Amino acid sequence: MRLPGRIGPHALLITTAAVPLTGWAVHALTLHRRLADARKDLLTGLPCRGEFVAYGERLLRTRRRHADVHVLMLDGVDFKAVNDTYGHAAGDTVIQTMGRRLARWSSSRQALAARLGGDEFAVCAVIPPSAALAEITALREQLQQPLQHEGHTLRLDVSIGIARAADPHGESMSRTLRGADTAMYKVKKGEETFPYVATRADAYTKTVNGRRAGRRGTHLLAGAA
Repeated sequence: MRLPGRIGPHALLITTAAVPLTGWAVHALTLHRRLADARKDLLTGLPCRGEFVAYGERLLRTRRRHADVHVLMLDGVDFKAVNDTYGHAAGDTVIQTMGRRLARWSSSRQALAARLGGDEFAVCAVIPPSAALAEITALREQLQQPLQHEGHTLRLDVSIGIARAADPHGESMSRTLRGADTAMYKVKKGEETFPYVATRADAYTKTVNGRRAGRRGTHLLAGAA
């Protein structure tokens, strides 16, 4: 029986060097995953505002037809009542369900959904203008389907504002998102009916410390200014 040959000094050096390299590779991978997780909403797993805005900016830089780029702002209607009536676990279930439905809709097209905070979500999607309103209307119907939670039927309602990147042409993603936010607010307050598409003026709505007038907490910011 032959005994294994001796390990030469060069082979030993390579083997020894490979150990810390492997350790660094694992560390780098772990760090990358942690950074990726930090950019996602913990409750829904959706991206947060920063990644959403970056995605939209890339689309605006790379696509010639800005008319295809649609930004949606979504806000739950009376979601607080779910918390007050059935508890915070039910409220979390509603938010998670909204996130899953938006993620599923986005996965079947060139789109990204994000949770901006609370019961506010946003979607950036590439949709031909001729089909956009029909697809967004169908999305609204999907989101408003009731869900079951611990024997209770929870009914959902959502306000959606729409902005086309071509309308405030040449503007940033943040500006387009502001237009969608203003459109959503007008629909929610009954000033416009769904589906309402933001105008250029909507994208330039005055803000208080960067927040559209009427948003929760804006009056506190105004008082501090």
